[in-house]
Amino acid sequence: MATLLRMPEVAANATQATLQAWTKNEGDTIAVGDCIAEIETDKAVVELNADTAGVLGRRLVAAGQDVEVGAPIGVLLVNGETSVDIDALIAAAGGSVQAPHAEAASAGEAVVAPKAARPQAARIFASPLARRLAAQRGLDLAALRGSGPNGRIVKRDIELAATVATPAAASTPAVARPSTPQAQAAEAFTEVPHSNMRRTIARRLSESKSTIPHFYLTADCRMERLLALRAEINANAPRKISVNDFIVRAVAVALREVPAANVGWTDAGMRHYRQADIAVAVSTDAGLITPIVRGADQKPLSCISAEIADLATRARASQLRPEEYQGGSFSVSNLGMFGVSEFSAIINPPQAAILAVGATQAVPVVEDGELKAGQVMRCTLSVDHRAIDGALAAQWLAAFKRLLENPLSMLI
Repeated sequence: MATLLRMPEVAANATQATLQAWTKNEGDTIAVGDCIAEIETDKAVVELNADTAGVLGRRLVAAGQDVEVGAPIGVLLVNGETSVDIDALIAAAGGSVQAPHAEAASAGEAVVAPKAARPQAARIFASPLARRLAAQRGLDLAALRGSGPNGRIVKRDIELAATVATPAAASTPAVARPSTPQAQAAEAFTEVPHSNMRRTIARRLSESKSTIPHFYLTADCRMERLLALRAEINANAPRKISVNDFIVRAVAVALREVPAANVGWTDAGMRHYRQADIAVAVSTDAGLITPIVRGADQKPLSCISAEIADLATRARASQLRPEEYQGGSFSVSNLGMFGVSEFSAIINPPQAAILAVGATQAVPVVEDGELKAGQVMRCTLSVDHRAIDGALAAQWLAAFKRLLENPLSMLI
């Protein structure tokens, strides 16, 4: 008999998610494991896969709609069924449909059209932000070529398409309209609706900054030895190692040496983490996400490098699984590649610390009483004073600095 497809809890403690896109049309045959729809969480876009085989009889919500976890989103018919009383099915399950289905043949019946009458459209790969911008600007995603991973359409593709379309629109005679202060104010900006990820970032960072007693410690790390070792490794290694790979490794080893700093704060008690799970900040079109290198203190540098590259690529394509970005015992945010000399980062609770990394710069240093040029990287540690005291934070930062300045010691 027919069954209801429900919005799954795709992220821990989530109360709702966005049905970003349907990948199956009404009347399509569904096999076990087939992707039926794409669900946008606060961090990524995940696939909703079928648990049972059948035919998609009705799509109960439209693409782009926010849906409560557990609410019906579709009807799956068994092979051979041609219609079903949707209202009775939902009532029997104790639920309700959030919005009426605009394409339904009648209010209470799902009708499956012959397969030949419903050709399945080609699936379009686009980021959630790109889909929203395209809808706002009236652009057809099917007519665009994506520049993201695997041809995925991203924000810059929408902006380029909108720029190309502007001259043609400008050539159309303008319709005179009154220039009122209200009209001028409305034309002064374009408002883009917040994504689930952006809303979550805003909420969590506001809570963190207003409720966590942050304090900050800064250290200048000499980088000459590390840069020389990196150059030597990269001269022969099949995979190039970045400075950030060394930083993640040093953070993890420092947590192993100073385990009292590898903690998190909760209202119930202090979490003492058994391994160094390092969350690495990655910027995406939709916002910041922190995929996690699990057990980084136990992994060689080459493994950490490959894992960070893979996680960052899939993060920008919204392809991370929830377990790949949820949790972590410590975070690293590196803006050195943008030329930022130093900054302070906001703690991601329940973690108790985050390291903000600036650029390595040539600066004058005093060595053995002589002034000379040195390569220095400034790092700022943000700490939750409820979980880590100043002396303990200073001990950890000293261990991290020593590892960077003697890089061979972190590789042993």
